[in-house]
Amino acid sequence: MNRKVTVVGGAGNVGASVARVLATKGLADVVVIDIAADKAKGVALDMFEACPIDGSDARLVGGGADDYALSASSDVVVITSGVPRKPGMSRDDLLQVNYKIMQDVTAAVVEHSPGCIIVPVANPLDAMCQVVYRLSGFPRERVIGMAGVLDSARMRTFIAMELGVSVENVQAFVLGGHGDTMVPLPRYSTVAGVPITELLPRDRVDAICKRTADGGAEITKLVGTSAWYAPGAAAAEMVECILKDKKKIHPCSVFLQGEYGINDLFVGVPVKLGARGLEEIIQITLTDEERAALQKSADAVRELVSVIGV
Repeated sequence: MNRKVTVVGGAGNVGASVARVLATKGLADVVVIDIAADKAKGVALDMFEACPIDGSDARLVGGGADDYALSASSDVVVITSGVPRKPGMSRDDLLQVNYKIMQDVTAAVVEHSPGCIIVPVANPLDAMCQVVYRLSGFPRERVIGMAGVLDSARMRTFIAMELGVSVENVQAFVLGGHGDTMVPLPRYSTVAGVPITELLPRDRVDAICKRTADGGAEITKLVGTSAWYAPGAAAAEMVECILKDKKKIHPCSVFLQGEYGINDLFVGVPVKLGARGLEEIIQITLTDEERAALQKSADAVRELVSVIGV
């Protein structure tokens, strides 16, 4: 039996991007669930028809909100459902409406795939992770938010652009909440192993960090809605790490219980991803300034969480 991944909200831009990457790589059979049932069926069929061209044996099927039975016994469920961000709209503005959506989705996921690993993508990301975690009753190892993979990819792109080097030579680290208070870490961001703080003047490093934090808003302003290709690729990367038990280190939003001095809150930190989901939280040494920035970011997440009471 093939592995199965369900993408909830899979007829939307981000969800379809996740499903497409998974199908193209032949990582698993893919179920596309969306409130727009016919669109979900069409998107899944279109992708399925591309598989012979891609050389992929993945099978795809789509359905609506009444078709969660199709997703039964999924290994991983990626939740991209939610209202997309519009120009001038912050991730925080999405809080209440996406909270209600997450309540319905989580209940259906737990009913049909009680042993799955859930990867929330909807914004505001860290707060939505907290909702899914509380409502699902899953252990923290099986609810892992997609945030830092995307933010780090954006930072890697900007570093490569600045220095005129291959993105393959660039590594970047971004911690904290997925929003304006995220914490890029230049000391841990490198080009061929050399910290960017040794390759660029402070003002250019600061500019890259600011552009990284504003990365989502930049795309929204240009396109008129939230980004989808990079977020989709980031979520698919996490799923691949889980399905292949890669033990790869990625910054993800996870439920902290004392790590980094933060308790009972989803915040982005480096973790090891494998078949069990969150397999280890990697604790790195932070300067006083970095620690203060991470705490500020955590406080911003906690404020959102307190609004919805989770």
